[in-house]
Amino acid sequence: MSLKNEIKKRAPFLIRAKRSLEDQTSLFNAQLSEIYKQRQLRHINRLCRYGKRVFCQSDEDGLTIEVCKRLGINRGSFIELGVGSGVENNSLVLLSMGYSGAWIGGENLAFEIPKNSQRLHYQKAWITLDNISSLVQKSLDFIDKPDLDVLSIDLDGNDYYFLNHILSNGLLPKVVICEINSMFPPPIKFTVEYNAGHEWLRDDYQGASLALMSELLTSFGYKLIVCNGATGVNAFFVLNAFAELFPETPNDIEEIYVEPLHINYTGFTFPRSLNTISQILKDDAEQ
Repeated sequence: MSLKNEIKKRAPFLIRAKRSLEDQTSLFNAQLSEIYKQRQLRHINRLCRYGKRVFCQSDEDGLTIEVCKRLGINRGSFIELGVGSGVENNSLVLLSMGYSGAWIGGENLAFEIPKNSQRLHYQKAWITLDNISSLVQKSLDFIDKPDLDVLSIDLDGNDYYFLNHILSNGLLPKVVICEINSMFPPPIKFTVEYNAGHEWLRDDYQGASLALMSELLTSFGYKLIVCNGATGVNAFFVLNAFAELFPETPNDIEEIYVEPLHINYTGFTFPRSLNTISQILKDDAEQ
């Protein structure tokens, strides 16, 4: 039997298999949405309940919308470090709301930005401490506004060092959204060792803990207001001047922390990396 006839013979089976997979995927997504909603509703921080998914990975978009609404930001500005292919990140929802901003990341975008776009600028670059200042400055030059409204950082590794560098150089956005390694609850202060060539191996050796990120941002005049309730992997901070706009936020960081839910992996968190253990032991030896 020719290959063409074999494919034709198997076509009905392949069609049924495809539909079955689509049905299972839809069911999984519905169940996942319910899990997310229950986590949001049960968390002591009532701000978690604003979580919704538009373009983000889980429910960060709803929190971003609510935070910017309370701050009175209308058609504001953003910079995001680490945007993947551009179809799933923390600032695409802002772009859809009329904001203008800049992306920096190491991947090719899945789409082309219109030439001479006045609302979105992309720099494809591998971010390091050596080039981050120039990359951010080019982004600010494109935005061309006196201050920055929203900064989001999600680079699966050196986030703590990059954020410290940006803030230390005087850029203080109204809102900071940063990925955290929520495997480490407060009061644990953990971050990977800085490595310009760091690549995430899809294990738990990535990023920095909530306690360490909070300590850093607090030192620059920020208030931790919420972690996303669905997965617990993103933390939201606002400048202290806006803290009173979020009265439902607990004062205790342990009541803001959200346990991680990494639904794509076996168990509650990422596979264990020996680098994580080594880093913990190294930190202990340096004390």
